[in-house]
Amino acid sequence: MDQGPYWLRGVRGATTVAEDVPELVLEATRELLTAMLEANGVVDFDVIASIFFTTTSDLTSTFPAEAARELGMNMVPLLCNQEIPVPGRLKRCVRVMMQVNTRRSQSEMVHVYLREARALRPDLTSAQ
Repeated sequence: MDQGPYWLRGVRGATTVAEDVPELVLEATRELLTAMLEANGVVDFDVIASIFFTTTSDLTSTFPAEAARELGMNMVPLLCNQEIPVPGRLKRCVRVMMQVNTRRSQSEMVHVYLREARALRPDLTSAQ
C-alpha cells in the first residue's frame, strides 16, 4: 500500500552550554540531537539528509558535529559554522538544522529548544 511520497523537512533545535569546554559542548549537543530524533520519530539515520550546526563565537573548543558522530551518524553529512555575532544575543549557543526525509508535513515536525535556548523560539511547539 502506497503511503505517499517522502519530503525533505527541516527540524530546528538549539541549546546552550555553561562554559566552552569540549565535554560540555558535546554533552549538550548529544542531548539536543537525541531529543530532536525522539520528538520526530527518527530511528534510522539513513533518513537524515544532512545536519548543519552553528555555534556562537564564544564556543570554539570543539566541533558540535563530533557529538553526532559519537551517536553513530558516521554517514550523515555534517557541517559546522559560526553564527553571525549579533550584539546582545544568547551566549554559548549551539543551533542545529536537521534535514530529514519523512512523510510528515512540515507542521508535524517538532522543533526542540533546550536550556536557555528555550527563549529563542517560544512560538514553536517543542519537546521541552
